[in-house]
Amino acid sequence: MTQFLRLRTLLPCLCLAAAQLASAQAQAPVTAVGAWARASVQGQRSSGAFMTLTASEPLTLVGASTPVAGLAEVHEMKMEGDVMRMRPAQALELPANKPVQLSPGGYHLMLQELKVPLKPGTTIPITLAFRTARGEQRQLALQVPVSVMAPKDVGAATMHGMHKP
Repeated sequence: MTQFLRLRTLLPCLCLAAAQLASAQAQAPVTAVGAWARASVQGQRSSGAFMTLTASEPLTLVGASTPVAGLAEVHEMKMEGDVMRMRPAQALELPANKPVQLSPGGYHLMLQELKVPLKPGTTIPITLAFRTARGEQRQLALQVPVSVMAPKDVGAATMHGMHKP
């Protein structure tokens, strides 16, 4: 009987923990189109990943991860005077229903400390991490194709009507 009472006490706690874990890893209300990662060569330590993100509610892109790189960060490139500078961005706001482009020369995902070369014709897993307006964490898992340059169909799908943040 005491085992039954312990189980009866423990079960609600386990259910609550499972619900919190599921909530923390819930799918983000965002779509990614035109995703691709730039191919690398042997010895190259970094590369970039690009896509257009459209959120159905306001979200903030707060990070990324991938098993092919030791570090994946959101970066921003911008002109400062006559010099192009690149630096990590702590967060990138995604307004509701407005496409935000991650592209070469702007905001993008920087994949650093590559563990293997990124070969054209393969795909790599990338998980994007978001924060909702209520502070909840959301994720979006992607399989991103690797290519030397942006796929031809990306231009029409991502360039038309683009809004940069």
